[in-house]
Amino acid sequence: MNPQLTDLNNEKLISAQVIAEKLSLSRKAVYTMKRNGMICPCVNVGRGTIRWRQSDIEMWILWDCCDEATFKLRKDAEDDRP
Repeated sequence: MNPQLTDLNNEKLISAQVIAEKLSLSRKAVYTMKRNGMICPCVNVGRGTIRWRQSDIEMWILWDCCDEATFKLRKDAEDDRP
């Protein structure tokens, strides 16, 4: 299995490195954004290993890279739609 990508409940999960490449940032910058609540929530997949749902990252970019709290509110509102 590719350590950069994994599949959990049919949802593709991506690493900080993949996000960094997508955004033309460093991996360290992605972790700094996480620490400061400036990226969508991540998923713990093992001992000290985190990934982000690809669909969340795509929404987060579509929503102009909002902070984590705003992302959660918007996603909850989307999930509540009929």
